[in-house]
Amino acid sequence: MGQSCMPPMEDKDVERILFVTAHPDDLDFGAGGTIAQWTDAGIHVSYCICTNGDQGGSDLSVSRDEMRKTRQREQTNAGKVLGVSDIHFLNYHDGLLEPTIGLRKDIVRVIRKVRPQRLVVQSPERNYDRIFASHPDHLAAAEAAMQAVYPDCGNPFAFPDLLNDEGLEPWNVSEAWVMTNEFNDHFVDTTSTIERKILALREHVSQIADMDAMGERIREWGATNAAAVGLPEGRFAETYKVVATK
Repeated sequence: MGQSCMPPMEDKDVERILFVTAHPDDLDFGAGGTIAQWTDAGIHVSYCICTNGDQGGSDLSVSRDEMRKTRQREQTNAGKVLGVSDIHFLNYHDGLLEPTIGLRKDIVRVIRKVRPQRLVVQSPERNYDRIFASHPDHLAAAEAAMQAVYPDCGNPFAFPDLLNDEGLEPWNVSEAWVMTNEFNDHFVDTTSTIERKILALREHVSQIADMDAMGERIREWGATNAAAVGLPEGRFAETYKVVATK
């Protein structure tokens, strides 16, 4: 683990972690190595995926409903590689996600069900150096998730029907980790788990045309992150911004 301006909780004090991302495969690309380490340590990791991925792939003969089913199946299989089975699909349409009150409420619902100490999200900030990381759905999911953490999920008067009708008690998330290499202050050395990350990504057959090239790209990104945080050559890392939310 690296040094941080806002020291994160010790993993030994974390029982449950929830990821909120826009698409199937986003969290595997952004944090697959970290996820494997957390589940290996006995932490219960859950996913909340906002869209159904129905704009994915490039085969025009595949119906969008079939693509939705395919991508959820691929994400379920990728989760198994990393030790995750608790996956919540919100089923918003791919490419049309907005940080609406309805999306916030749906994320709050999942947070109150999972009751995580740590939330992991995509960056709500546009990255002009790596624009592909700033898909509008990524920005929307991240913004809605951060709004769900503050001020909504711990407030009994926010979406009162979640408490009154569904029995979902308010829950305060202690910290949020933002997946980013742009304004990071924390890292996880993923040298021991990067190959499992690549194996998880190999489950996303409908989205990745050249699996070997993907693996090399993941290793290059991991090595670049490691060098940026001062790890020696031959190491890999995933980087985050840690935000106190409680």
